[in-house]
Amino acid sequence: MKEHSVLSTIYENICRDTGKQNESAKLIVVVRLLTLAMLIHSFVCCILVSLTAHTGALAFSLISPVLFLAIFVLSYRCSTFTSYCILNVCILFWSVMNVYYFGWNIGIQHFLLVLLVFVFFSKYKHAGAKILYVSFLFILRLILYYYCRSHEPLTVLGTELNNALQMVNTFFVFLSLGLVAYLFSSTTQEMEGKLIEYNRKLMKQANTDTLTGLYNRRRTMEYLESLLKNAESQISICLCDIDHFKRVNDTYGHDVGDVVLTTISNTFRKRLPPDTFVSRWGGEEFLLIFPRLNGDEAGTALEILRRSIRELVFDGGTEKFTVSLTYGLVEYDFHSDITTILKEADEKLYIGKESGRDRVVY
Repeated sequence: MKEHSVLSTIYENICRDTGKQNESAKLIVVVRLLTLAMLIHSFVCCILVSLTAHTGALAFSLISPVLFLAIFVLSYRCSTFTSYCILNVCILFWSVMNVYYFGWNIGIQHFLLVLLVFVFFSKYKHAGAKILYVSFLFILRLILYYYCRSHEPLTVLGTELNNALQMVNTFFVFLSLGLVAYLFSSTTQEMEGKLIEYNRKLMKQANTDTLTGLYNRRRTMEYLESLLKNAESQISICLCDIDHFKRVNDTYGHDVGDVVLTTISNTFRKRLPPDTFVSRWGGEEFLLIFPRLNGDEAGTALEILRRSIRELVFDGGTEKFTVSLTYGLVEYDFHSDITTILKEADEKLYIGKESGRDRVVY
């Protein structure tokens, strides 16, 4: 298989830079592709006119392919802005002359809409100049319309040829509009997508704990405030703590301690109800929020979790070991504030620690 096909070679040539400094690579590609679309359109129109054996119309139509072919060649020699201006002027001149020569019914005036879209996408500055140019296009279209109402075209075409040219012009107008809009908006959409993804990552970093991937204290407080403010059903809150975690770090090292934290965090995700809000409250402490569960239901879920964590076995290098957690559980009473609820959960946790650890205190 050849490395470079004919199509890839053509595409590379279309995308070739002008070599000028500080010029838009995207704009010159759009100029060339739009010029090629106009060139193909001109050839199609010439074929249609030739089929009718309309000599005068054919002679006039043959000017168009030569004109757009010249613009395409010049796009490799001139600056991007110069090529852009030449293409605009030529489409304007070509549209006006076609309306003057063949009349309004062939629909060639719709290419002015292509220029309208083209000018707004092509530059990110010069809003005043854009508005002036669009105003000019609007006035020009009105002038052409009223001129055609009071003047016959120089060359009167038959109904069938008029209809055929109307369809061809409509097709290439939509093709050109789609081409310009797609090529310019694809970059914008890609950049917007990257920005959204970047913002999502920033939001995630701001709301989650780096080691465990659980929500952090800041996000937890936001969620808890919102949840209690709009509480319509039972809510249970649990503050839990890894028993003797300092001993784990001192005996087996902080790397093993990190493994314990991440493994327990993953166990929370697997064993707790799907809508449980799990956060790392700080150090070896975790805050679990159970929306729509009363204290008894949350206590049952915590008991399953407690047994699951007791079954975990960790490799300390020199030996295997297990860990346990103590849980302080409270049920929201629909009138206490956050500080009171968290204080009550902390008191239950303290009772559990004093009572021998590895238990749920409710």
